[in-house]
Amino acid sequence: MKKGLFVGTFDPFTIGHDSIVRRALPLFDKLIVGVVGDNVNKPAMSPAADRIKAIADLYQGQAAIEVKPFFGLAMDFARSEGASYIVKGVRSVSDFEYEQWQADFNRRLGGIETILLYTEPELASVSSTAVRELSHFGVDVSEFLPKPNEK
Repeated sequence: MKKGLFVGTFDPFTIGHDSIVRRALPLFDKLIVGVVGDNVNKPAMSPAADRIKAIADLYQGQAAIEVKPFFGLAMDFARSEGASYIVKGVRSVSDFEYEQWQADFNRRLGGIETILLYTEPELASVSSTAVRELSHFGVDVSEFLPKPNEK
């Protein structure tokens, strides 16, 4: 069984994340969405249980998608799940450079390959950080959040 892993904090899970899931799914028998549970760089994150439930509800009934929490390194989580690939979305050159060095370490130290999917152009400005900030200031962000019927 070919397994892929798509990891992130997903705070919140946006239409950009959903796009990556939908586009990566045909590449694998199983796609695991790994939700970071212990990111010390983002102490104000929504509880992992809430983020996991929201994503699991979105993909309810889709057996090829599994949502799980993870702690520690993505490459260790990938190995524990039997996933040979980590899927990442890339919006910009700076995203690419960051993901490039991570991919190198994942391959060198963990034997895990990374697949980069470029963001659809109309979604390039959508980020969890921007959505959180807009929401904080009372802006309706529903257009940036996936709906269950848009799977």
